[in-house]
Amino acid sequence: MIILISNDDGIQASGLRFLIDRMRAVAPEAEIYAVAPDGPRSGQSSAITVNSPLSIIPHPDYNGARMLSVTGTPVDCVKLAMHAILPAAPDLMLSGVNHGSNSGNSNIYSGTMGATMEACMIGINAIGFSLLDFRPDADFTPCGPAMEQIISRVIESGLPEGVCLNVNMPAGVQPKGIKVTTCGKGRWTEEYADYQDPFGRKFYWLTGQYVDLATDDPAGDNYWLRRDYVTITPIRPDQTAFDIIPSLKSSFE
Repeated sequence: MIILISNDDGIQASGLRFLIDRMRAVAPEAEIYAVAPDGPRSGQSSAITVNSPLSIIPHPDYNGARMLSVTGTPVDCVKLAMHAILPAAPDLMLSGVNHGSNSGNSNIYSGTMGATMEACMIGINAIGFSLLDFRPDADFTPCGPAMEQIISRVIESGLPEGVCLNVNMPAGVQPKGIKVTTCGKGRWTEEYADYQDPFGRKFYWLTGQYVDLATDDPAGDNYWLRRDYVTITPIRPDQTAFDIIPSLKSSFE
């Protein structure tokens, strides 16, 4: 079994190693390749590098996994792994564990989920994992059993074509269980802080405050994350609004 693992926090991130450990616990004999950016690439979504060359940098193995970094984005890592690193198409692709939430519409911006969806689009079963803790030394341990359960189930049963999983996990607590949810509804406010450099020129630093617009909706992921559950949201990279096609046809055709 060939497993590809990536992330958007970089090859040095502790979440990447925790995910390797969970995969190794589920499948001790698996051939694991961790191909991750050479540094933090949060918020890269599905960006690719088009005007610069990419390099692959080997690192010491970790828990039997080959460790390689790429001088590009998370999606670059998946593409280059398929082109130049893996001996064959992987049986499973895992992304994460992200240091920070990718619940609600945050998954649109996420490099973690960008890599996951890239694998999904080329027919690979793929799961993105995120913990609601941005700290570099975040404790992933309480969520380990749930992660192993999810990985095992996907290995056993697979996923429907064109569907990947966005898994978010509460921080600092033992999860009460697992819930299958929709993407929560919300938006970002106060996204930039204003500053001025010594020469009087303005510059801006991304900050932002996420506002949950569906706090009482038990269908959404944020509702259950606040109640200390792990959430699984099925995601389709195909963003076609199929329900609108008939009305648009009547207007334009």
